[in-house]
Amino acid sequence: MATSSFVERGPFFNDVRLGSGPTEEMATIDGRPAQYGITLKNLRELMETRGREGVSKVTDFGGVQEICKKLYTSPSEGNGSTVDIEHRRETFGSNTIPPKPPKTFLQLVWEALQDVTLIILEIAAVVSLALAFYTPTDDAVPVGHGESEGKHGWIEGLAILISVIVVVIVTAFNDYTKERQFRGLQNRIEGEHKFSVIRAGEVRQISVGDIVVGDICQVKYGDLLPADGILIQSNDMKVDESSLTGESDHVKKGESFDPMLLSGTHVMEGSGKMLVAAVGVNSQAGIIFTLLGAAVDQQEAEIKKRKKGEEETAPVTGNSHVSVPATISDGAPNKHEEALDHKPSPPPETHKKEKSVLQAKLTKLAIQIGYAGSTIAMLTVVILVIQFCVKTFVIDGKSWKSSYAGELVRHLIIGVTVLVVAVPEGLPLAVTLSLAYSVKKMMKDNNLVRHLDACETMGNATAICSDKTGTLTTNRMTVVESYICEKLSKTIPKFSDIPSHVGNTLLQAIAVNCAYTSRVMPPEEVGELPKQVGNKTECALLQFVQALGKNYQTIRDDVPEEMFTRVYTFNSVRKSMSTVIPRQGGGFRLCSKGASEIILKKCAFIYGRDGHLEKFTREMQDRLVHQVIEPMACDGLRTISVAFRDFVPGKAEINQVHIDNDPNWEDEENIVNNLTCLAVVGIEDPVPDAIKRCQRAGITVRMVQQHLLDKVWPKLRVLARSSPTDKYTLVKGIIDSKLNESREVVAVTGDGTNDGPALKKADVGFAMGIAGTDVAKEASDIILTDDNFSSIVKAVMWGRNVYDSIAKFLQFQLTVNVVAVIVAFIGACAVQDSPLKAVQMLWVNLIMDTLASLALATEMPTSDLLLRKPYGRTKPLISRTMMKNILGQAVYQLTVIFTLLFAGDRLLDIPTGRGAEFGDKPSQHFTIIFNTFVMMTLFNEINARKIHGQRNVFQGIFTNPIFYSIWVGTCASQVVIIQFGRMAFSTASLTLEQWMWCLFFGIGTLLWGQVVTTVPTRKLPKILS
Repeated sequence: MATSSFVERGPFFNDVRLGSGPTEEMATIDGRPAQYGITLKNLRELMETRGREGVSKVTDFGGVQEICKKLYTSPSEGNGSTVDIEHRRETFGSNTIPPKPPKTFLQLVWEALQDVTLIILEIAAVVSLALAFYTPTDDAVPVGHGESEGKHGWIEGLAILISVIVVVIVTAFNDYTKERQFRGLQNRIEGEHKFSVIRAGEVRQISVGDIVVGDICQVKYGDLLPADGILIQSNDMKVDESSLTGESDHVKKGESFDPMLLSGTHVMEGSGKMLVAAVGVNSQAGIIFTLLGAAVDQQEAEIKKRKKGEEETAPVTGNSHVSVPATISDGAPNKHEEALDHKPSPPPETHKKEKSVLQAKLTKLAIQIGYAGSTIAMLTVVILVIQFCVKTFVIDGKSWKSSYAGELVRHLIIGVTVLVVAVPEGLPLAVTLSLAYSVKKMMKDNNLVRHLDACETMGNATAICSDKTGTLTTNRMTVVESYICEKLSKTIPKFSDIPSHVGNTLLQAIAVNCAYTSRVMPPEEVGELPKQVGNKTECALLQFVQALGKNYQTIRDDVPEEMFTRVYTFNSVRKSMSTVIPRQGGGFRLCSKGASEIILKKCAFIYGRDGHLEKFTREMQDRLVHQVIEPMACDGLRTISVAFRDFVPGKAEINQVHIDNDPNWEDEENIVNNLTCLAVVGIEDPVPDAIKRCQRAGITVRMVQQHLLDKVWPKLRVLARSSPTDKYTLVKGIIDSKLNESREVVAVTGDGTNDGPALKKADVGFAMGIAGTDVAKEASDIILTDDNFSSIVKAVMWGRNVYDSIAKFLQFQLTVNVVAVIVAFIGACAVQDSPLKAVQMLWVNLIMDTLASLALATEMPTSDLLLRKPYGRTKPLISRTMMKNILGQAVYQLTVIFTLLFAGDRLLDIPTGRGAEFGDKPSQHFTIIFNTFVMMTLFNEINARKIHGQRNVFQGIFTNPIFYSIWVGTCASQVVIIQFGRMAFSTASLTLEQWMWCLFFGIGTLLWGQVVTTVPTRKLPKILS
């Protein structure tokens, strides 16, 4: 490589520059000219070519080496200083795609205002305001009466408007924090994506966003390419370009026939080095993406138009569940844009899989409640209006006066308020809050959640299919047994005990034939284990070399990657890896390693006692399997065999091949054959206790490594040496199986490129953050940042917690809904007036929807969650225990409220509030009803903290500051509303004794809750759930 001395910025380079006068010196960066020999436009055009056309275009520029020279980059050293890299970023752009700006707070407010029920309320409030200020002339109204009505009529309208505004602002604020969290998560996911780049002669892992034109990247199997580039050197490389071209066949790449690598494509086989030629918006993916950006905006506008039409028909709208997936896809760039700063993506799809289990159940429930609520609301309005008309015009025989319009509007407002209370718009809010909260906390538990719903689906998981390697295990592999020269050692042998010619060949075979990206680094702190970087199996082999007291790096320095003649990289078909290097004294040496059953089949020779070469016969092979390999496998070890073969120009030994010219390296069958076995090693990877915890929680853990699925899978625990298709078949089989009542919910873990299909198919896909390839991360829902199975257990815990939080909220909310709706309805029929006024109901709605969803959705998970079985797909959302609690509490609250309504005035010795005229002052009687209702609701919120029939509802209450601060805050607000609410809240201030009564009834819910818990759930009819 003659160019090298020129390209590397040596002192020679600076002298030339400095000698050439002041004008030149101005335009140098880090001792090189600031003007590149090739422009951004040239590079963009170059990257648009493919195949042979690409090769000829590269040749026009003088070849890859010449392009490196024009970009002032050394193919072996890479770029240098920070100044240099900054300058490249300014000239050729940075490797990021500017994201869509997040929605502003005002936009979110506007969205929250689109809720149909809120719109009806706003209109009604405005009408009632207008009527309050309109004084009809044709009426002979009694003086005192008209005065107070005129004075206070507007207060109610205003109060409703204010309540609506509060609800809207709270909703918008919740959406806003959620969206901010998404952005944070987004940046975190993008930051996780690192790439191997050579800088100043060292291989460094840098964030994808920091890559610049002229960088030299090391590309290996499983990488997602972060930028466009030209191959400098490659081994056996195949790329999946389907994300750009839609072609599913893998494209072979090589310097001589197709050197163009494009961003957003996946390396499926092989390895190599590439020169980065285009980044960010100038890369092929970036160009498509920029075009897409415009298209997506257009499409979104169209979708909005279509949606408007649909929304009118759906009763559950606004911040209701239906729109949750949509917000997710607007707020966070969708799946494809996530793992990469950019990647061409089809316009955002709202769903990756069918609706998540919880979403499906909730949507159904919300719609049912919506219908029931609307029916009752309509009935209430109709009854109120009919009663009013009959009483006024038929019984009292009055003629129509324009002031009656105000009464009719008031009836409408009561009806709408019943609807507001009936429709649980807090449900979707509770779900999103609970999920967003959990996702934030899960980051601390090494779970990076890429799709929100994966979090709750995990709580329902009934089966986890996992790779043995690394995931289920602690992913610290070590060689614990070895078989060399017919000696089986249960400890690391001494190097001096191994015959020297065998030992040295073994060292070389391991050092050269492990990817150079796999390294063992010294521990960061004293007393820790050395750090394994790259493929863990290879690291174990390299550590074995170190344990023999040798240094693998010196061998690698003698044989740099540039010297490799041919590499047969590992893939799921070969299950082995082989590297051909030039042999000292001429010819070539092939080093091979892989699964023992594969390698030993290809061996014809083996070193026996004292390093004597022996023929490796069939019965020797069987003996080796029985005496060495099977016992190792029984101890749970992975067995790896190391072998070699020499091609020599001169006289050949019996295990060598004589060659006159280069063998045909394409003929892999014959090249990787008749090998000489050097060693068999057993690699240990301990299984943690996390699996036991999963089994206790009723989740089956299957290790995946073609059979009649339905007959086999229920008993299957380990499927060894499985191909990617086996894995996919297993996952699909379990998901589609009809064996059990409830369909299985399957989680899959994977790290390899070949795990992509299974990860996508599963209900929840976990990818390894450290060992996982980019392809696996792309297909996954959750990334385990520490590659540890016990983090999956934490995900299960959080998932179940989300499910339980929502169930708690439902139990609480449905009680309030049932009671408020029945009270308003019966009150309207019996007393011609709802005991709970519109503004009061809006306040109750705010307590129960928005505040309670915050309070109950943020409970921390406890390890008790792992002691129960998973719910599965088909179990109803509201269990019989919950239904018992809801109905039990509703009975108590209704009894109390109706007793107060019809007999409270006599019992408490206060003037009755029944039959009050429109515009009368608020009565203490109805205020007590309202206050008691709120007190009972608040104490019931404490009951709602437990849904599995636990007795102690206070357990762990102080571990959740959000809960108790909201609870205390709500109580304080209630006191203010009662004592000082007056006309705005239709309340009259109460005496201490009356307050005590209200509290007494409130605390009664806690005692009653214990009575309800005593009723055995099993006795209840199934229909209740």
